[in-house]
Parts: sequence; C-alpha cells; structure tokens
Amino acid sequence: MTTQPNASYSYTVRLEAPSRGNAVSKLTRTVEDAGGEITALDVSGSGNDRLRIDVTIAAYSSAHAAQITDGLKVIDGVEVGRVSDRTFLLHLGGKIEMASKVPLRTRDDLSMAYTPGVARVCKAIADNPEDVRRLTIKRNTVAVVTDGSAVLGLGNIGPMAALPVMEGKAALFKRFAGIDAWPICLDTQDTEEIIRTVKAIAPGFAGINLEDISAPRCFEIERRLREDLDIPVFHDDQHGTAIVVLAALTNALRVVGKDLAAVRIACSGAGAAGTAVIKLLLDAGAKDITVADYHGVVHSGREDLGPEGSDLRWVAEHTNPAGYQGTLREALVGADVFIGVSAPNILTGQDIATMAPHSIVFALANPDPEVDPAEAREHAAVVATGRSDYPNQINNVLAFPGFFRGLLDAQSHDIRPEMLVAAARALADVVHEDELNANFIVPSVFDPEVATSVAAAVKNVATAEK
Repeated sequence: MTTQPNASYSYTVRLEAPSRGNAVSKLTRTVEDAGGEITALDVSGSGNDRLRIDVTIAAYSSAHAAQITDGLKVIDGVEVGRVSDRTFLLHLGGKIEMASKVPLRTRDDLSMAYTPGVARVCKAIADNPEDVRRLTIKRNTVAVVTDGSAVLGLGNIGPMAALPVMEGKAALFKRFAGIDAWPICLDTQDTEEIIRTVKAIAPGFAGINLEDISAPRCFEIERRLREDLDIPVFHDDQHGTAIVVLAALTNALRVVGKDLAAVRIACSGAGAAGTAVIKLLLDAGAKDITVADYHGVVHSGREDLGPEGSDLRWVAEHTNPAGYQGTLREALVGADVFIGVSAPNILTGQDIATMAPHSIVFALANPDPEVDPAEAREHAAVVATGRSDYPNQINNVLAFPGFFRGLLDAQSHDIRPEMLVAAARALADVVHEDELNANFIVPSVFDPEVATSVAAAVKNVATAEK
C-alpha cells in the first residue's frame, strides 16, 4: 500500500489553539512528522486569546488520518473538534442530478413540455421513429450499466455499493464530453437477465457503457448486446483501458526510438482488460506478444484454454509466436515492453533489469502495481502506472468521453477496431513533439484537446464506414 498522502484521504480538522506562541507551527510540524501533508490552513474565527482553525490534511489511509488527528490532540493548548472526511462530504446526496433544459414558468410552458402538447411529438415519433434522436434526449444519452461484480479493486460488492462509481462515471461523461449519462445498477448477476434488461431499456439511449462486470461474463454480454442492438455497446474496462495503453505505448516507443512492429512485448493478465489490450495492440501492428496469467505463459498446448471461441484460447492462438512455455519472469528476459493488467507485486526491480535496454514498463494493477514503480524506474526508460501519484497515469477518462462523443455525433450503430486504433492515435498526438519525454507520454485529463481530438477521430472513421 502506498504511503504517499493523496486527495482520496483528505480531511478537515476544526480545532482551537492559543492565538499567541508557537501553537500553529506545532500543528504543521506534527502533521509533517506523522507523514501527512497540510493542503490548507484557514482561520475561521478569532478571539483575544484563541483561534479557531480549519486544517485540511492529506493522508494515505483512514488509519493514517486518525493517527495524525491523535497527534494534534496532544499539542498543549489545542482542542480538536469536528473531523470531516472531505471525500464522503463530496458524495453526500450523490454527485449528479437531472436538470430541465427548458423553462417551466407558465401554463403555456407546461402545455408544450407535457400534456397536451407533448402528444403531438409522441405521434410524430410513432410515425417516424428516426425522429426520436431529433426530438428527445436520446441523441446525447449513454446508459452506464453495471451489476457490481468487479468494481475497481474492490471485487464483487453488488449494485448499491457500485452506485458511487457509476455516478462518478456519469459526471465524467458530462464534464469532459457534454454527454448525459445515467447510472443503471442491476440487481442481478445472471448473464441472460442482464442481456434482457439492457435490451429492454435500450430505446432510451444512444449508447451503452458496460462497467465493472466480471470476466468472462462481460465478454458474452458485450458480444450479444452488440449483435442485438442498433446502438454501440462499449465495455470501458476492456476498450477504454486498451485505447489509453496503445496511446501511451505509441508515445513511449517514440521516446525510446523503437517501433511497435519490431518490439517484443510481455503481458501479465488475460482477463477482460488484458485481452482487449492484446487485441488492440495486434490491430495496431504489434507482431510479438507473449501473455502470462497465474498459470504461466499462455500457449496452444495448455489444457485449460476452454472450448473453441473462448477468449483464453483466442489469446493462445494469436500470441506467443515462438511457442514459448514458462513463467512470466522468464518471458520478461530480453523483452522491450512489459504491460501488466493483473495483480500487485508479482515482479521486482531485478526482474525489470533483465529486459532489453531502453525498456518500457506499464504496471497497471491498481492500487498496487505489478512492480514497485520506483524500483522499475531504476532499470526501465519509461514507466507508467494506473495511479495518480506517479507520472504517466493510464486513466480511462482520457478515452471514453471523447470516444462516445464521436460515436454519438456520427450516430454510429456499432464499434469497430479501426475506431479504437484511431482514438488511440489521436490521443497520442495530443502530446506534442516538444512536450514528449519519459515522464509525459499521455496528456492531462484536463487538456481540452483530449476529448475533442478523440471524438473527431472516431467520428471520421464511423462516418467513412457508412
């Protein structure tokens, strides 16, 4: 677990302290000595002898925050009052809301927006179903659908516990692409029931974003919904990750002066995200990929590949051109690139040292990567993680808002590999040549070019295929 203070564990402590002497400096020193970080210190009230101070502190865990607070309590003359967890405060009452786009101030407004005037619009859509995109919110809506079976690094926590994540996803859609997204948390983990439910709600949406559904069910759910629906279906855990990985790898290879078609890539993880990354790398021109899961390197001679058409068998048939059998550590020797979408702490810095010169390491397990980033940096030329407290964060928000914006603008009915590749290349190009270096291979999520560039690339491919 990281011991770096971060905003996820941000607390505001309200306390009183003497207005004279060195009490304030003791506050700062106590927090720093405990490994925390003061991000704000506001005097919210003052008297002749006492100050009321709100101290905002970044910690690295709830226990660490409690330790810091206990340290403040023993400072002479300091009285600790309310302690507020700022992350929980942000979530109070939810993070999103529905707002009307039209005024409803008079009887005429009501008559046009609702009954009886709305009946005319309903009849127009019944006569010409294509008008639904023009006359309703459908043209700009995405359903964010989960069953809560594979949420972040938390696992199978169920639909209610997944709702804060889905709300956050909807907020990101709106913030970065102006898309109205709705969290849909299903109280079932039955594959057939999920498929039936999503098909039943699909008429109200222009796209479906599947989220945090465990493998291998997510593969079948996505495949069958794509076959049956006339709107695009996107599993962000798979394809969002793959787009950002390809974009980051494109720029990392530029940094080290290597070519995707010529490098040897070792991957850890053959689940939903890992398989999608592998497929997209192959679509983009990679030739030599070796994949390992917890049983070792995936090869065609393994007896656990599953039936024809299974994803693990597909991996065995399309990777490992040398027919290698062994462990991940052995496959890593001489590799140019390591991409981990698997489990924490499975490699060491010494394993990275066995890779080819000017190697690239993407250790994306979250919150704890496959290898300690500091150790990896001692040997690799470029290192990326899934974390926000290291450079080069592989963050899906770089991909999915702009990707869906392009799909909706093109009124696309499906998603093709060419769109994913185009999105990745557009995202890579947002990092300009004079900005590119080993610690900056992906742009900031707040760069306004990100969503617009990705959206334009996806729309161009989508409209060209019509």
